[in-house]
Parts: sequence; structure tokens; C-alpha cells
Amino acid sequence: MRRLRAERGLSQEELAHRAGLNRNYVGMIEREENAATVDTMEQLAAALGVGPTALIDADAASDT
Repeated sequence: MRRLRAERGLSQEELAHRAGLNRNYVGMIEREENAATVDTMEQLAAALGVGPTALIDADAASDT
């Protein structure tokens, strides 16, 4: 997720805003301090303009 966010030039704060999430929560997910729910993964994927599998499958992410 961090790579996809950086490729799109988004800060954690901007990604969080687009996904309707707290910025601290996005940071915790990126640092693997917290596991995201399926709903949260869908929100983040939509905000990044990718399918949810791109967040967990490196091969799927490289196809975006």
C-alpha cells in the first residue's frame, strides 16, 4: 500500500481523507501495527484507484 500511495504522490493524510479514514490508522496499517478489515481494504483500494487484491498481492499491484 505504501508503494502504491507513493507512486500516486499521496501523503498518508491525503489517502486517509480520500478513503474516509483517520491518518493515524493509515500509518498503522502501513507499519503493520494494525490489520485492516476487508471494508477498510476496499476503501483504501478505491482511494488508490486499484482493486483490493493489489493491496495484498505484489503481482496484482505491478499490473496497475
